[in-house]
Amino acid sequence: MYRQARTIAEMIARALAIAGGAVLLCLIVLTCISIIGRALVPFDIGLGPIRGIYDMTEIGMAAAIFAFLPWAQFNEAHARVDLFQPVMPKTMDRMLDLLFNLGMLVVAVVGTWRLYLGMQDKLSFGETTLIAQIPVWQGYAASLVGAVGFIVVAAFCVLRSGRRIAGLVD
Repeated sequence: MYRQARTIAEMIARALAIAGGAVLLCLIVLTCISIIGRALVPFDIGLGPIRGIYDMTEIGMAAAIFAFLPWAQFNEAHARVDLFQPVMPKTMDRMLDLLFNLGMLVVAVVGTWRLYLGMQDKLSFGETTLIAQIPVWQGYAASLVGAVGFIVVAAFCVLRSGRRIAGLVD
């Protein structure tokens, strides 16, 4: 059962990270096209800048950041201060890992819950971005996909830390 949970958590984290990378690549391409279009405006060549590129970049960056969180959690790559780790007993270090992973699970759950409530708020008021008039709730919804993945992966990481304390190595 643990191997299945590990496989599922890794697949979710990897798929979301790849999707986040694809979003970033699309944003890079759109930004380059917009800059080139802006540079060609004085020559009356091309389409000009992309209308609403700032709005698209905002939404895309938020979605990409949330998509990367599960991968960082799965690989234990979040920033931590490990100043005393080399001199700590192994059991104490593993207990701190469990505490850290429990904390990240709480952050993931609360953050996802608040993100969901924010999306509901934006949806009910019909708020749109200033320039492109993109419904703001769509950015929240895109970010929510990564946030839910973050909960699943963080829960797995708590399980993994518990197994390490019990002496069951991955």
